[in-house]
Amino acid sequence: MAEPELEPMEEPPSPPPSDYYSSPEFDKDRHVTFLQMMYQLLPWQYQNQEINRLTLAYFVISGLDLLSSIDRVDKDAVASWVLSFQAHPKSEDEPNDGQFYGFHGSRTSQFPGESRGVMSHNGSHLASTYCALSILKIVGYNLSSIDSEMLLTSMRNLQQPDGSFMPIHIGAETDLRFMYCAAAICFMLEDWRGMDKEKAKEYIINCQSYDGGFGLTPGSESHGGATYCAVASLRLMGFIGDDLLSNSATSSIVNVPLLLSWILQRQATNGGFQGRPNKDSDTCYAFWVGATLRILGGIKFIDEKGLHGFLLTCQSEYGGFSKFPGQFPDLYHSYYGITAFSLLGESGMSSLCVELGITDQAATGI
Repeated sequence: MAEPELEPMEEPPSPPPSDYYSSPEFDKDRHVTFLQMMYQLLPWQYQNQEINRLTLAYFVISGLDLLSSIDRVDKDAVASWVLSFQAHPKSEDEPNDGQFYGFHGSRTSQFPGESRGVMSHNGSHLASTYCALSILKIVGYNLSSIDSEMLLTSMRNLQQPDGSFMPIHIGAETDLRFMYCAAAICFMLEDWRGMDKEKAKEYIINCQSYDGGFGLTPGSESHGGATYCAVASLRLMGFIGDDLLSNSATSSIVNVPLLLSWILQRQATNGGFQGRPNKDSDTCYAFWVGATLRILGGIKFIDEKGLHGFLLTCQSEYGGFSKFPGQFPDLYHSYYGITAFSLLGESGMSSLCVELGITDQAATGI
């Protein structure tokens, strides 16, 4: 989900060196090679992200699918690997024990608890479950084979009285990131028993700020990633329709004119998108903000030429994309750079289902 911004006391990114790599066009083959390398072996810098291994896999598999190169992986092997992370109750009574029986994020989160029964490690997680189901849809696995009743019944234990979701049964922060994961999970499983949609809707509405954007929690600062999570969740739940700007802006449950105004102010003079006012343009917000505009029916308002130019300054000579121009690429920004080029209609790429963050073909199963 949305990556943390620079802390207020941190220095802004240094300007790129005068000789940094910049390609005049989208280099699809390099990006395929970059993702294939990550599929085979992650560099050591990712060792502190071991707990998020399924999320990293989602970036790789979905990225290859967007690049029309999903045939570079063994789909059956990928599906078997993902399914091995699913949590299962030890008895029929356990689905009501307060735990969440979704998908673990890694092998380490599957380690058994201590002898006293204390769970000192992570359990199955909403974000990992969203990534797992997304990958399974991409590789063509039939989700009806999953015990969705157990997954969704236990997921409902994560919803709080205010409608929000915590990501894991042992407790954690509750915000719009996990609301989105819950909505996407229910949508992909075609079963909404995992949440109280009305409570969820009210929580999302309460996150819209005075300036039109959405914060991660009620009363917090508007943020590009949170705004996407809010709008995409409402769309998946059926509370807003297609092309909201043209069809139902006056009767919408959110303040659409104010939201559009806030979003359009996020495209900077260098063509890139920022996540918040007075922040530097960042590759990932080309998706978070651009996809929100697509859902609202306002993609035409993007300065496509400017965004295209900014993204190319973040394209690495090694393949992939960096957060800022002239830096090394990473999986997170590489994936969202790739999704941004799909949004822009880049030739040779698969179309993007912006609400789910996977290709249209994977989303529909056609």
